[in-house]
Amino acid sequence: RPMTAEDLVMMDRVSDPRPSPDGAWVAYVLRSTDLEADRGRTDLWLVPSDGSTQPRQLTTHEASDYSPRWSPDGKGLYFLSSRSGSSQVWRLPLGGGEARQITDVPLDVGALVVAPDGRHLVVSMEVFPSCDTLACTTERLAAESTGDGLVFDRLFVRHWDTWKDGRRAHLFAIPLGDKGGEPIFLTPGFDGDIPSKPFGGDEEITVSRDGATVVFAGRVAGTTEPWSTNFDLYAVPIGGGALRQLTRNPALDSMPVFSPSGRTLAWLAMERPMFESDRKRLMVQSWPEGTPQVVADDFDRSIGGFSFADDNVVLATAQNIGEVDLFAITLVDGTVREIETGAGHVRSPSALPGGSIVYGQDSLTSPVHLYRLDAGSEPMALTDHNRARLDELTFGEYEQFTFSGARGETVYAYLVKPADYTPGQQYPIAFLIHGGPQGSFDDDFHYRWNPQIYAGAGYAAVMVDFHGSTGYGQAFTDSITGEWGSLPLEDLQKGLDHALGAYSWLDGERICALGASYGGYMINWIAGNWADRFDCLVNHDGLFDTRSMYYTTEELWFVEWEFGGTPWQMPESYARWNPALDVDKWQTPMLVIHGELDFRVPPEQGLATFTALQRRGIPSRLLWFHEENHWVLKPKNSLQWHAEVLSWLEQWTGE
Repeated sequence: RPMTAEDLVMMDRVSDPRPSPDGAWVAYVLRSTDLEADRGRTDLWLVPSDGSTQPRQLTTHEASDYSPRWSPDGKGLYFLSSRSGSSQVWRLPLGGGEARQITDVPLDVGALVVAPDGRHLVVSMEVFPSCDTLACTTERLAAESTGDGLVFDRLFVRHWDTWKDGRRAHLFAIPLGDKGGEPIFLTPGFDGDIPSKPFGGDEEITVSRDGATVVFAGRVAGTTEPWSTNFDLYAVPIGGGALRQLTRNPALDSMPVFSPSGRTLAWLAMERPMFESDRKRLMVQSWPEGTPQVVADDFDRSIGGFSFADDNVVLATAQNIGEVDLFAITLVDGTVREIETGAGHVRSPSALPGGSIVYGQDSLTSPVHLYRLDAGSEPMALTDHNRARLDELTFGEYEQFTFSGARGETVYAYLVKPADYTPGQQYPIAFLIHGGPQGSFDDDFHYRWNPQIYAGAGYAAVMVDFHGSTGYGQAFTDSITGEWGSLPLEDLQKGLDHALGAYSWLDGERICALGASYGGYMINWIAGNWADRFDCLVNHDGLFDTRSMYYTTEELWFVEWEFGGTPWQMPESYARWNPALDVDKWQTPMLVIHGELDFRVPPEQGLATFTALQRRGIPSRLLWFHEENHWVLKPKNSLQWHAEVLSWLEQWTGE
């Protein structure tokens, strides 16, 4: 049977694979969905890295257990859990016995890193930077206020989906051993979040191999935080002491990792300040003193993540022609070699002793499974969650195609057939437009914009990686800046025409276009600049007015880079690609969806879109989520989202 939205929501999700120090085991997180409670919950699982036995579940508590991190001796797992009422560090002995709570601090513990010598944990907690103790922060939070008004003297006032209250995520060292000890505040006075908000995690924190030094990525906030992408690396003794700044690059430096010997520190860096989609290059320097050097500078892909295979080779993932592939990069000479894993999206690669690799991989027809790859062999699956459900489902077959797009350049796209495809029949089209705009419809199993949902409902999904998309070289990614409504629109138009010409079973008279974020912007742009092509439109969290967007969004570096400056510096740039100025041309029925906690594309943008449609007398519908941000995360909300979208498509494309 075809996949439904409920199948998608109820899929178990594999993440965060962590090989044991000896490489014999892989711990990982499995997320399941409790639809009645309207939430996801996570447990820890363990599988032998040779695939000799089936995975076994390590934790079954009703609370969420996550972030498994091995003890250096391989005899236990540290992890985070909310089972005691707040997020704390726990330890599970693998030789038998129950999990034991390690921290009992009055604040939630965030990121978790285990020092290689096993003497300390490094964690993050949100504190008021002016406080000297954790109790100071809890007392300030508990103090009665004279009112509910928030007072600010600088931006950010809100970020992603949260209003700021003065607290910052900062680092603490937790001494281990028989005696233990009080948390050591490692970053007092640092005016920034560690890890960074809103998406940073423990990948921004590492500890030297001797356990003596913590290295982290941080952005000094100051007054420029909302328009700065400048992160630098800092070092601090694990017992506390003065910070030492390691990098002076004016753009991003992040994701520090020590080599197995501890003699090399590697990280990822961008070159251009304020551009969040610049190419991430691999950097190295000798430890503890050395000169930063770029590795494989001619590798025209942006590295997503990496780990060391040995002292001279790193395993890196990068978007590449509509996939996320695995590469081996040699430090000494910068050679780059693709490691063949098959089609799909590679995640979290780690080397095992002896040279084998463990990683996660998914595709447009499969959720994430864990695999082991030995030299000269085919990948071997270590996990097979969701098998009973997957065996029931028929997925739409998919293929990648190319065409000559804007500037005569080759553009890539995916087409997913309806799950019930029968030769000789005609099928309507769901024309999906990705966000970013520096993003990609790569070969992965997406839990919010999965084309198999449309294939399951009888649609063909067409997805164009227009100019600005990632994974096709940095020049292609850069090309959208200053050209929001030109090159991408031309690619979308030519891509649709090519698909209709190449696949005779596509029904060119029944097409709806759907997009979110920049994709939602493009829906509004299409409404005024390709107004007669589609039967209906779906706009999720899309920009309506580029000028008001600037004054209400939080990360100003994004809009300032994309439009060449501020609205008072570059008014013509903001006006040039402003959908609000073309409302007089709108005519296509549109479903508008927005989350009230979306501070990236503020909710007024969605409300303005709906107001324009209603005032113009255009058939329209507004789906408003009070408790969602830029994404739809709650299971029941996801089901409602899919029901409304598919109903809208059926209303306007049904025969």
